[in-house]
Amino acid sequence: MSSVKDKNIAKIQSTYVHQQEIAEIASARKRKLLFRRLFIFLVFATVMSYLMITSFVSQNYTLDKKVAQKRQLEQELSDLKKQQEILKEDIVKLNDDDYLAKLARKEYFFSENGEIIFNIPEEKEGKNTQ
Repeated sequence: MSSVKDKNIAKIQSTYVHQQEIAEIASARKRKLLFRRLFIFLVFATVMSYLMITSFVSQNYTLDKKVAQKRQLEQELSDLKKQQEILKEDIVKLNDDDYLAKLARKEYFFSENGEIIFNIPEEKEGKNTQ
């Protein structure tokens, strides 16, 4: 069998064979160009996918930060509303003369006529009394 492979075989020189060879060369060239186009498309698709995924991840991270900041600000807003209600109640109380008199006696040791104020020091909870 090896002797058959070593022998030179002459090709038929006809127009049909010549046309077939040209068609095979053209087909091989088209296949090669197709693979190049597919490779370039694959590279382009990979780059675009990478960019889209990184964009999505960064936007998701930013959104999470914004949601956390919103929760914190909502908590701060509710605390400020509570403080505002307390201050409104204090304003109402400070417009009452009886409350002002009681506050002045307690904080600033003012007294009414004939009233004696005794200042008793409060014991601290941390001290031991013996």
